[in-house]
Amino acid sequence: MIVTLSLISLTCLISIIALRNFTVLERLLFWPPGVNRGQLYRFVTHGFVHADGQHLLFNMITLYFFGRAIEPFFSQYLGGAGYAGFYLGGLIVAILPGYWQHRRDTRYRSLGASGAVSAVLFAFILIQPWATLYILVIPVPAIVYAIAYTLWSIYAGRRGGDNINHSAHLWGAAYGVIFALLMEPRLFDVFLTRLLSPGLG
Repeated sequence: MIVTLSLISLTCLISIIALRNFTVLERLLFWPPGVNRGQLYRFVTHGFVHADGQHLLFNMITLYFFGRAIEPFFSQYLGGAGYAGFYLGGLIVAILPGYWQHRRDTRYRSLGASGAVSAVLFAFILIQPWATLYILVIPVPAIVYAIAYTLWSIYAGRRGGDNINHSAHLWGAAYGVIFALLMEPRLFDVFLTRLLSPGLG
């Protein structure tokens, strides 16, 4: 799980620096006018800065537990660099709809690794739909969590007003599933078999 640990370490380092230096934060977060001026790096760097310590901690804990579970699977097909590319691709794909919607909005800003983390999480759920996830201290089957997470993100995104980029969560999750299926199409049959047979995991 060297790639997962490297991503966590790099994200923590950059996020902590940015939380202490507002100029760095503003330079790295996703801001459509900056992208329009050629600052394409923001499609990636926004995933390495966070709004606060709680935001950073939640994303990195999630990435740790699910990244270590799926990194070996991805690495056997793509190698460590390919798995890192999958993660970085999640950052880009997850923010694209937000960019398109807000491409002329000078007030729009987005930051955090949630899009890529959602990709990792949903790739794991595709492989292990009946794994137990703990929401606070409540055990929930992964597939139930995925459905609830998707429905809530759609609802909350339409409602708005909470300063959370629910669109990035949704698109990141979809990217994770689609990428995994394109990489290994047999996963679809595995998913259906496991979904219909909870005892298989």
